[in-house]
Formats: sequence, C-alpha cells, structure tokens
Amino acid sequence: MSTSYSPALKAQYAEQVVPALTESRGYKNVHQVPRVVKVSINSGFGTDLDKNQIADVLRDLTLIAGQKPVTAKARKSVANFKLRQGQIIGAHVTLRGDSMWDFLYRLIAVALPTIRDFRGVPTRLDGNGNYTLGINDFTIFPEITVENVKRNLGFDVTIVTTAETDEEGRELLKLLGMPFRRASETAQAA
Repeated sequence: MSTSYSPALKAQYAEQVVPALTESRGYKNVHQVPRVVKVSINSGFGTDLDKNQIADVLRDLTLIAGQKPVTAKARKSVANFKLRQGQIIGAHVTLRGDSMWDFLYRLIAVALPTIRDFRGVPTRLDGNGNYTLGINDFTIFPEITVENVKRNLGFDVTIVTTAETDEEGRELLKLLGMPFRRASETAQAA
C-alpha cells in the first residue's frame, strides 16, 4: 500500500485558487488560469570567501532549497575587483514540481512571518507576472541553526508564473497566501 505525497500548497492551488481565479477573471478554460512554473533562488557572495566558507554557504543553501545548488563562476578576470576567471562568486537553485511547492509553503507560512517587525512584502512585480523577493537574512528559515552560521547570507527568490499581467500574478500569489503590504503601508514607504 503506497501513499502518494502531495504538497499542501499544491492542493490549495488546485482546490481553492483555480476556482477563485476562474470566477474572478472569467476564464473559459482551466489552462488559462495562471500557475507557478518555477522558483529560482540566487545568491551572489562575491570574492571575499575562502573554500571552507563557500562550502558552508552551499550547505546552508542546500538546506533551504532542498536540493544542491549550482555554483556560478566568474567569466572574466577583472583586476580592479580582485576577480579571477573561474573563481566561484555565487550559487543558484531552480525548483520545480513538488519541491517548488514545498519551498513556497515554507517561505510564505513559516519563514516570512518570523521576520522581525514584518509588515508584508512589496507588491511590485516585473511587468510579466513574475515576482522577485530579496531576503537579507537567511536564518529566518527553520532549517538553519544560527550557531553554525559564520557569515550572513542574502539571496533572491524569483517566482516565475504563467500570468500575462502583473494584476493576474499578484492575485495568484495573494490567493496562495503571499503576505503583500497593504496599499496604505506601500504609500508611506515610498
């Protein structure tokens, strides 16, 4: 007897988000409803790390993402930046399928609410329905033990959707539970 695993956020998308978007936007076909395609996590840590620190950063990024990151190497040498060709300067992970839904759930329901004085994330999308969020402190994820952290790591999370407009993408992410700022707080921040 095998039990198949389905992420909670994926089930919420199928059971609640698709019908809500179909009703509010008037889609005639279920394939017109915007969906999340992939989540990309990108961290650039520059040239000031040695091999042990890079290994620690990659370990922490693996714990957060649930899969091993790919390292990004410098393409050219630039003397002014003390950069050599082939030197590791960052790492990135692309999540799809169930691991994507698991990461999104942990980001929305667990990590973001633990940020001190959290008032929501910015509502600005990229013009094509995709959303990028910068996270300054990676210790908001419960997988990371703060005692083992030697260097603070920041990274970007890009959520790629099939939405054609920012309004569709924003509505999709809001229905998935993304805690956007209210309009009054956004106006005060600007």
